[in-house]
Amino acid sequence: MQYISTRGGMRAVDFEGALFSGYAPDGGLFMPQSIPSLDRDTLRCWSSLCYRELVKELCSLFISAELIPRNTLNDLIDTAFSRFKHKDVIHLSRLKDGLNVLELWHGVTYAFKDLSLSCTGQFLQYFLEKKQKHVTIVVGTSGDTGSSAIESVRGQKNMDIFVLLPKGFCTKIQELQMTTVIEDNVHVFAAHGNSDEIDEPIKELFADVDFARKYNLMSLNSINWSRIMVQIAHYFYAYFQCAPSLDTTPLPVVEIVVPTGGGGNITAGCIAQKMGLPIRLVAVVNNNDIIHRTVQHGDFSLAESVKATLASAMDIQEPYNVERILWLLSGSDSCLIKTLMEQFSISKRVKLPEDLHRKLSETLRSRSASDEDIVGAMRRCWEENQYLLCPHSAVAAHYHYSQPDTIPRCCLAPASAAKFQDAVLRAGLVPQMPPGITALTAMQTRSTALERGQDWAQVLRGWIEDVAQQW
Repeated sequence: MQYISTRGGMRAVDFEGALFSGYAPDGGLFMPQSIPSLDRDTLRCWSSLCYRELVKELCSLFISAELIPRNTLNDLIDTAFSRFKHKDVIHLSRLKDGLNVLELWHGVTYAFKDLSLSCTGQFLQYFLEKKQKHVTIVVGTSGDTGSSAIESVRGQKNMDIFVLLPKGFCTKIQELQMTTVIEDNVHVFAAHGNSDEIDEPIKELFADVDFARKYNLMSLNSINWSRIMVQIAHYFYAYFQCAPSLDTTPLPVVEIVVPTGGGGNITAGCIAQKMGLPIRLVAVVNNNDIIHRTVQHGDFSLAESVKATLASAMDIQEPYNVERILWLLSGSDSCLIKTLMEQFSISKRVKLPEDLHRKLSETLRSRSASDEDIVGAMRRCWEENQYLLCPHSAVAAHYHYSQPDTIPRCCLAPASAAKFQDAVLRAGLVPQMPPGITALTAMQTRSTALERGQDWAQVLRGWIEDVAQQW
């Protein structure tokens, strides 16, 4: 399996090359040169597999055995999931009114990103030990990515991680999950800006090819292909759990509802669909609705500002993984994608070509939810089931509650409600706090402030250069 850039400006690389890159050198994102196609017999065979076995099967399609032998790959994935709190790694809760909630949040930080990042951390460590190499990981986070990335590499001698969090835009618990990790290889920066603003200095560092090469810069944001790859398994597991039978022809369709911010998870769903999984995808967003507008009207353009919502991890205006989806739907038309993305970079506004918009709206449905919608879904779910939803999961539940039950449906739940006390209280409900989260408030914290007016990219350069002297 080889990987190419969505913008077509570079030669193909193997999985290791894609893993250790952030953006491709031409500014694009890595995608498989070809998407494997699965037949009905394979789907029926896989339908009896547990989640971790599905991850192994899927990863083996995208990582050659020459790079990571299959037995080693299996061991790395088992190690990655060894810290998860649920014996099945993820869990489907079947609730009243046909609400199926796939809990993706049983990892260390109570967020779905633990799934892909724990595996990605193991893949990194495997290659780094083999080649005696050191890397510098730079991550921007809207809330959950930072802590999951930190947990995947904390204490490792051959990796340093620099995390930028948007001060005041993530919850106190999310912030503490990052700032309480006191490790020599963990460097947390609290930036006085929103999620899109903290992406800018990171892009600047990666665009400086000489600097990026000298310090072996890489990203663990969902621009990293490895994260998308692992997340494909969510869709297969959801399908096999919710499909009424695999003995009919054609196979039944299951609708999967995906809370969407940067677009990495919904990209994984589009790939699963392309592989032959009979699913209907719904991207659900909060008031930051660029993906909804793109699906509905072909209007890929920024609003005037990022709106702060209860579903804070989705408070994103520039969902960079849309580039991957458009590339996939355009028939891998790198020239078109390069033109569209360069136009968006300059004007922050693109009108999709009619044919591409048609394909997008055929592939995805979409819906946006207000804070009032989120609170309403959280209350209803609790009243009917005594089950607490996080505000992001509630965006999906709101969609479900508005739809007739004409098709099996699964709502992806990206985080535990325990991380979002304010939203739970806003819904008039009582937060349920696991001991691991309660303990955070008494722990020592460490972070560096990035103030408005500072050159954040230059500050990061200085830190990276200083830390590199200790390698």
